Amino acid sequence: MGIHLHDYQTTLKSRATLSGVGVHSGKPVTLHFLPADADTGIVFHHVGEGEATRDLRALVSEVGSTDLCTMLGDPAGYHVATVEHVMGALFGLGIDNLIIEIDGNEVPILDGSAIRFVEAIDQAGIETLSAKRRYVRILKPVRIEAGASWAEFRPYAGTRFEVEIDFENPAIGRQSFAADVNPDMFRTEIARARTFGFMKDVERLWAAGYALGSSLENSVVIGDDSRIINVEGLRYPNEFVRHKTLDAMGDLSLAGARFIGCFRSYRGGHRMNAAALRRLLSDRSAFEIVETTRRERGRSAEMIAVNAPVYAPWVL
Repeated sequence: MGIHLHDYQTTLKSRATLSGVGVHSGKPVTLHFLPADADTGIVFHHVGEGEATRDLRALVSEVGSTDLCTMLGDPAGYHVATVEHVMGALFGLGIDNLIIEIDGNEVPILDGSAIRFVEAIDQAGIETLSAKRRYVRILKPVRIEAGASWAEFRPYAGTRFEVEIDFENPAIGRQSFAADVNPDMFRTEIARARTFGFMKDVERLWAAGYALGSSLENSVVIGDDSRIINVEGLRYPNEFVRHKTLDAMGDLSLAGARFIGCFRSYRGGHRMNAAALRRLLSDRSAFEIVETTRRERGRSAEMIAVNAPVYAPWVL
């Protein structure tokens, strides 16, 4: 099973900067990764010109919309949209604390995957802090269903994702991906998987004011003849389900702490991921908060339950 858990919280050693356009707004946006103290969590700090600075914590309680992406904040007011890829990168690489300064309302899409965020994090370096990392450990199965779709958390000695998708379009079809999460796996198996869409949906999305920044530079596009339009083709044979796994990692990072357990989904998406996480966190008999305690001079370790503070991210 290969449990891969770390004792202490992390942040970055130095700042990093990324610029691009929002996939839905089409507007240019720049974000800065800034190191943060222990127990800060992930915080989006809006610094728009001539506007008041505002903070949004990356928590499921702040999710305002899951229609085409995961949006934090008020869709009709201050918000930060399309947070799933950057959050997936932070989850995959094990970054606990970070201030993300952003001068717009949407995280840049970059190449449609998480690899540019990974490269920025690796260049900045990861720093281990002195505070213990806390985990949400799954104690019993928690499941939700919606039509043919379902998602569930199950107890597991590690952090694992088992994701399956099923599209009528033959370019995608039925695909599955399953793996325990660790930074090496994330870098090689998940980080480069791009978002995808269908050419037949583009005009409808444009008319509704969405996907204004979408292009073949940042999306895998499937044509009306069910062929991949991108000249370079796919990065993985099952790139579609790997990207859905990236989305799930980003969405479930909004627990505010990493989880010890297995997340499984069939025909899921942002809405299902958020609903499953809310269902889990609303049932205090389904999980406990734990941290690592080492015995015999660090030779062995065990996870012990701790009393969570009242301000803990998982308290909805």
